[in-house]
Amino acid sequence: MDTTDAPQMIEHLRKSVSFTPHDTKWIPNSARFVSCGISAKGQGVLNVYQLDRQELKSIHEETDAVDCGIKCCTFGASRVQQRHVAVGDYNGGLHIFDLSQLGTTLPKIYSVKEHEGLVNCIDGIGGNSISIGAPELATGGKDGIVRVWDPRLADPVLVFEPETDTASRDCWSVCFGDAFNASDRCLAAGFDNGDVKLFDMRTNQIRWETNVSNGVTSVEFDRNDVEMNKLLATTLESNFYTFDLKTRHPKDGFSFLKETAHRSTIWLSRSLPQNRDIFCTGGGNGGLNIYKYVYPLERSQKHPTDNLPMGKMGTNQLLNSRVVSTQPVTSFDWSPDKVGLCCLSCLDQTVRVYIITKLEKY
Repeated sequence: MDTTDAPQMIEHLRKSVSFTPHDTKWIPNSARFVSCGISAKGQGVLNVYQLDRQELKSIHEETDAVDCGIKCCTFGASRVQQRHVAVGDYNGGLHIFDLSQLGTTLPKIYSVKEHEGLVNCIDGIGGNSISIGAPELATGGKDGIVRVWDPRLADPVLVFEPETDTASRDCWSVCFGDAFNASDRCLAAGFDNGDVKLFDMRTNQIRWETNVSNGVTSVEFDRNDVEMNKLLATTLESNFYTFDLKTRHPKDGFSFLKETAHRSTIWLSRSLPQNRDIFCTGGGNGGLNIYKYVYPLERSQKHPTDNLPMGKMGTNQLLNSRVVSTQPVTSFDWSPDKVGLCCLSCLDQTVRVYIITKLEKY
């Protein structure tokens, strides 16, 4: 890596908070982001912060948005002009708040409780101007169940449950993908036993599954509104996986790369919205790594035993790394509007804004 020409990771703003932050998300088309978590009293916190010159201002503080902690949030199913944030809580609840009325108690416009215990993860799709298809939310819970919701309806539209003859698994991550037309859409999920499952939402069946031996802390498509290309999965034991989803071998499945990073749990991966081949990982050591995936000259090759097509992997190039905190990075989100602008939270009870430079050249 040529460090003189590498992207620079610059801390722009930092703010200490009085709660444990679990997730942060940019509010689309704004210089604001939300942070959610749990207060010392066990209440759900949902705060809004604004970049104001050289200051990170708290413009809305809601310390009792729900009567338990909030674990995750997304704007993925909300139209840009609506700015409805969906959150999952500690008691199995899914709620949607309207952020258009800051300064007052945020109106709760949707609320259901279907999971037993903690909602670990949430993702949304269909909300922005380029998405195709109905707005939908997916939640994964401690009960091992993955539910898909249309926020216009009271009941889930799809439910993926563990097999009855196996112990319930804890679902730690969900993400939508393959939403390139009005009929196709899939959902990936990662579980605490190392399972990665790809659900076909047209047939309500598992399209593909594998096991990576360690708990899967996050799964993410490099983009969710195109045909499946790559899937990133991070795990407890310092490993992350890059799956090539272009070619699937009938026996061996999708080809993949296995990498080691952070010397600790890798809690997340996030692809740059403006360039899906650039991605960031966040670690339990408080570190951030920036990578670029370099494609091979050909995306497929013949399998050595049966000559059937199988994926051919490229390489992950480490562009830069930095330890930003003494505590784990719990969340990270790229700005959808400004290349290299990102927000994150750490377990040292801080929210931060970083600027990562020179990404346009890659």
